[in-house]
Amino acid sequence: MSVRVAIVGLGWAGRELWLPLLREHADFDVVAVTDTEPAARAAFDRALGIPVHATVDALTPRTVDLAVVAVPNFLHAEVAANLLARGISVFLEKPVCLTSDEADTLAAAERAGGATLLAGSAAPYRSDVGALAQLVPDLGHIRHIDLSWVRARGIPKAGGWFTQRSKAGGGVLFDLGWHLLDTLASLLGPSRFTQVVGVTANDFVNMGSWSAAWRQDQPAADAGGDVEDTARGFFVREDGVSVALHASWASHEARDVSTIQVVGSAGTAELRCTFGFSPNRQPQSVLTLTREGTTTTLPVPDEPIGNEYRRQLDGLAGILRDPASRGRSIAEARTTVRVIEDFYASARSVRARSVVPA
Repeated sequence: MSVRVAIVGLGWAGRELWLPLLREHADFDVVAVTDTEPAARAAFDRALGIPVHATVDALTPRTVDLAVVAVPNFLHAEVAANLLARGISVFLEKPVCLTSDEADTLAAAERAGGATLLAGSAAPYRSDVGALAQLVPDLGHIRHIDLSWVRARGIPKAGGWFTQRSKAGGGVLFDLGWHLLDTLASLLGPSRFTQVVGVTANDFVNMGSWSAAWRQDQPAADAGGDVEDTARGFFVREDGVSVALHASWASHEARDVSTIQVVGSAGTAELRCTFGFSPNRQPQSVLTLTREGTTTTLPVPDEPIGNEYRRQLDGLAGILRDPASRGRSIAEARTTVRVIEDFYASARSVRARSVVPA
């Protein structure tokens, strides 16, 4: 039996990503969409035969099994908690919440409504990340991981909500950094962080020429960005593994490159690829294994751009039906948002001309 889905929010993610993916997937039946903006509702293709509502109040547990919430960051917790408390399960892409207090709100709503919050990033579902994960058990004791996602030019809609702290919670750390932290957890399992040091910078965020061209966004004229476009940090997990993280919306590099290096007592594995939808990508994913001075390049499955989102949906219906899933996403989100809060607290403690107060 198909899962009846409502898509909440008809921005880029809801309209261009989740709507077509869910409609083509055999496990799901899109039965409604909602958006509070009249212009978004008017632009929706009603020829699809899907009811369009102005608010989520039109959704009920009798008609909807799952709501895919694709609204701006600052509305994630409010909208998801409303649905959960009324007994409608929710899928939230990153960031699940912007503060630890919002995580508490979501947990309380999940308990009150008896529904389930599902969440997660698509990056761990990439086939090349899966190939890297298969190497991890043979690397011995894992000592360190380097996580990096650096775009050449990729600031989302300069002046829009993505670059306003009051609406996005933060900048690139909440956007690309959450994907990297989710990927870390998928490779090593969840763990709290006992030490967090971070710095931020905003060298590019208010320069329209560094925007994400593939999004085809028009720069907003009403506000400048007050978030970081670059975040660099060093963490220590409770299990003793050290983690270096570098996330940048823009840089002086020629291509958008994502790198994951896993250092173990028995070898080092490294993946170089490009996460996301940018056309300015690495020509192909490259996975290497280095042992005792010898580096071997390993085969990596080839897949279309964005296929990780399809793969993420493949197991979602089963996770939704598993009672053990309830509470799991909240626990994972607590760990992630806590390390982000600690990162920004560390960045605020730095007083340097080139560093952005987080």
